[in-house]
Amino acid sequence: MTHATHALAEADQALITEEEALLSRVQQALEAARQKAGRTQENRLLVAQLQALREDAATAAEADLPHLFFQMDQTRALLDRQESANLPDAQAPYFAHLRLVGEAGPRDYLLGRTTFADVGAGVRVIDWRFAPIARVFYSYEEGDAFEEQFGERLSEGTVEVRRLVVIEKGVLTRIISGARVLERAADGTWRSVGRDFTSLQAGGAGTAARPGALGTGKGVRRVEDVFGVTALLDAEQYEAVTVESGQPLLVLGSAGSGKTTVALHRLAKIAFDDAERFPQSRMKLIVPEEGLARLSRRLLAPLGLGRVTVETRDAWLLATARSAFNLPGIKLSPETPPLAARFKRHPALRRALLERIGAPKTEAGTTLERLHRRLADAYLDRSFLEEVVRAAKGELPLTAIDEVLEHTRLQRSTPLSKELKDITDPDRLITVDGKSIDEDTPYALAGTVDLEDLPILMFLKAQQGPLGLERLAHVVLDEAEDFSLFELFVVRRLLGKGRSCTLAGDELQQTDAGFAGWPEALDELGIRDAATCRLQVSYRCPAPVVELARRVLGTQAKAESASRPQRPGAPVGFHHFPVEAQAQLFIGEALRDLVAREPHASVGVIASSPESADAVYRVVADQSWARRVKDGEFSFEPGVDVTDVGSVKGLEFDYVILPDVTARAWPVDDETRRRLHVAITRTSHQLWVVSSGARSHLIPREADAAAPR
Repeated sequence: MTHATHALAEADQALITEEEALLSRVQQALEAARQKAGRTQENRLLVAQLQALREDAATAAEADLPHLFFQMDQTRALLDRQESANLPDAQAPYFAHLRLVGEAGPRDYLLGRTTFADVGAGVRVIDWRFAPIARVFYSYEEGDAFEEQFGERLSEGTVEVRRLVVIEKGVLTRIISGARVLERAADGTWRSVGRDFTSLQAGGAGTAARPGALGTGKGVRRVEDVFGVTALLDAEQYEAVTVESGQPLLVLGSAGSGKTTVALHRLAKIAFDDAERFPQSRMKLIVPEEGLARLSRRLLAPLGLGRVTVETRDAWLLATARSAFNLPGIKLSPETPPLAARFKRHPALRRALLERIGAPKTEAGTTLERLHRRLADAYLDRSFLEEVVRAAKGELPLTAIDEVLEHTRLQRSTPLSKELKDITDPDRLITVDGKSIDEDTPYALAGTVDLEDLPILMFLKAQQGPLGLERLAHVVLDEAEDFSLFELFVVRRLLGKGRSCTLAGDELQQTDAGFAGWPEALDELGIRDAATCRLQVSYRCPAPVVELARRVLGTQAKAESASRPQRPGAPVGFHHFPVEAQAQLFIGEALRDLVAREPHASVGVIASSPESADAVYRVVADQSWARRVKDGEFSFEPGVDVTDVGSVKGLEFDYVILPDVTARAWPVDDETRRRLHVAITRTSHQLWVVSSGARSHLIPREADAAAPR
């Protein structure tokens, strides 16, 4: 991504001079404070050591990063234990400059990560996360009048200066003030950079598929007649939609190629052609995540399929297990540990478990409790667990063994409340906050079943006889690569002798290591003659995004994908900052600008984890257009959805910003490559990749040249 540069105007030079003088004043005040605090030589050495480690991490090979991160954590811990005053780092003491004019005249406030003040020198550094006055920076533009209540005092005035600044190794390197961006070049000279650096490219609003605007093969998004969309399918999509209703269909394709479009239109055609054989009440769409389920329900209704059941995989599993075991409820564990969940979904477990347990000998042995006890016996056998891990051929780490053992022990233990029931007053089994004595302790897992175990338990029950489930006429599995072999086995039992089903998927979008491959998946469903359609063209993402996604996948990317023609589009924006807070504030600025220019745009800020999404959301939480989306609760309305990569499969946005593409958040391994690929390919117009500290090694090195420094 290139940026136009311009000669400095007199006003630009004055702004630079002002900011450099302010930085010098702050550094002098900090040095005086250090001397006054008696900062030791040991501290200086630790600071220098930490800086050296940061520089090493920025260029180190991925294999060296865990060791470097450990050293950095240890050095920070030593610094935290020093008895001297906690002062801002002079190498990067702040990252934003706010000047307010009120009754007392102008006052400068500098947003940083550590509070510090030298009133005599006119230096006020405030913690941007906690200081109430920082709200003015987030909520007002330069030139705005403000009125805010700080405690019991009403403060009024005008925002005279509002700037983002980048300070690296104690040197001012960038100033962002509205549309004005000034940068220091490598030779120390300053230049003015065009607006495209700080602004997402216009024209993206309405390009992403959403309720009422389902994407098609010919790229048309808005069609007045919903069924008229079918006329806009490309040849490959139309051929897939018209596959005979009783024939199983596997639809494969990259992100944005129209897999969901095909699956939903085929469902509509089947229901229309033979409503008696395929009543909507006996058709079901199952998807991995709640966000995709919400979108699918809103897409099905205009197609006349409002009575087709749409369920998430988890909700479907729980309801099906309750029916199979004739239970009103099943006590699920609050959350399965990540490695234990991967273990229980891996194909290697299916083969090993069938050999070990086999079919129960009596009907009584098919109750959920008895089967769960048998399954727990296997999970508590270390040699069995080791056998599964070996069979996984590197897709399961050895640490999964201890995690499964410990988790199973807790699930099969006796609840503390039950142990104490006969030896203490029942009232003493309730805590002062009204909770059970087991709640919020490891004992809360006692007697629970993991959600991942439900299809395994149904698999074991079915070895002796039928599950007793009501048959379905047609099943659609969207994002089918996320379904385990055990789950596919249960789908097979739901279909019975009928084989009418549609699987839509992309092996490159699997987000865990449990995918067995399409031949194995079809075999588990009892299908060996499925019609297969591989959609060749991605209509969602512009060429720059497709190219980045391909490079992130590395050797996992298909060779033919590189030669497919892609539509041109906005370049990917790469933005890198020394510290995380600068990156987050920069994102906040860009979002405010975009929403003002394109209020009808949909924007996805997709973080690596829920915790990272929370941190980004704090920057824009006061804005009416910002939403922190958890548990897939997308509204699909214009605005900004701050969420994490685990919630966005199958969804798309006009604009996407990845806020935390760091080496720590996105390490180099195959699973992370696929997760990042999913995040990248959610955009239909433009993508921004934002990083701080050490950028992820999954991002091509050319990004360093594309991002202004």
